[in-house]
Amino acid sequence: MMQKITLFILFIYTSLNSQTLDFDKLENLKIRNIGPANMSGRITTIDASISNPKLIFVGAASGGVWKSENGGSSWIPVFDNQPTQNIGALAIQQTNPKVIWVGTGEGNPRNSMNLGMGIFKSEDGGITWKAMGLEETKTIHRILIDPQDENIIYAGALGDPFTKNEHRGLYKSNDGGKTWNRILYSNNSSGIGDLVMDPQNPNKLFAALYDHHRTPYSFVSGGVGSGLFVTENGGKSWQKINDKNGIPSGELGRIGIAIAPSNNKRIYAKIEAEKNLLYRSDDGGQSWEVINKNPKFTNNRPFYFQDLAVDSKNPDRLYNIYQPLSVSYNGGKTFDTIPMIPADETKGIHADFHAM
Repeated sequence: MMQKITLFILFIYTSLNSQTLDFDKLENLKIRNIGPANMSGRITTIDASISNPKLIFVGAASGGVWKSENGGSSWIPVFDNQPTQNIGALAIQQTNPKVIWVGTGEGNPRNSMNLGMGIFKSEDGGITWKAMGLEETKTIHRILIDPQDENIIYAGALGDPFTKNEHRGLYKSNDGGKTWNRILYSNNSSGIGDLVMDPQNPNKLFAALYDHHRTPYSFVSGGVGSGLFVTENGGKSWQKINDKNGIPSGELGRIGIAIAPSNNKRIYAKIEAEKNLLYRSDDGGQSWEVINKNPKFTNNRPFYFQDLAVDSKNPDRLYNIYQPLSVSYNGGKTFDTIPMIPADETKGIHADFHAM
């Protein structure tokens, strides 16, 4: 009996010493992330200073905000200490590039997208940040700053695709983000899919509302809440653009919009309807016509790829931000047969493009 007790005590003593020894070895190990693997690599938003083009900020889907002061040769993270790293939008105040606005929550509602915690502002080039509200929106997809009045900010909330609620639509602040008022809304499943400002008239904006809802097992893209809207008085009143203007009738899905900076009469819209087609207006949005029906460029995943960009000097040069990145030199009628940037992961180029 004594032998059994001695052996048992020896076993406990040996086990405890072994555990202590193992923990001692762990003390010098650094904590590292082993999952879950958030897909942080998607760049969701880009902005650069007009007065200093080497100053660039980018936001990643789940990778925070990054800053370059040398035209992209090197980057530093500037948002790491904030409560979320899920970025949907950012904007530089061009009259003072030290002022940066960041909207959190990815605005591409795939099943693995991550939600945010409102809108943030930095007044020192990204060194420090202050939360400026709109926490309940969960996803802010666009931010615009009035170039004539830096206190006027527009924040387009796409909203939580998994939960129908009232916290979505277009919000406006007239006091630098201290207070916000919602100025465009359709229903509890529709949020801002895109938002652009007339380069010659900051009171004229085009907003695309996107009706969508996702569950763990399904996704509905489009509905009665979707539509293309225009205001010419800073959001006090809105007009819905419809089939009388040349865009499709019936329920619409996601809409991407782009205005030519050098010609505010030229506007492009990629519209998800029965078919996803590219439309163009040459009279400031009063009338529209189909300019491209090729599914290779209009894409078959509009909920995820619907953005467009126009060359700052040439209104006919249109970029299709898709997979791959393609360019048109004739106002969207045709796009290059060999992509500007191919979707070739074998060459280190990820297949998805979401910002330009």
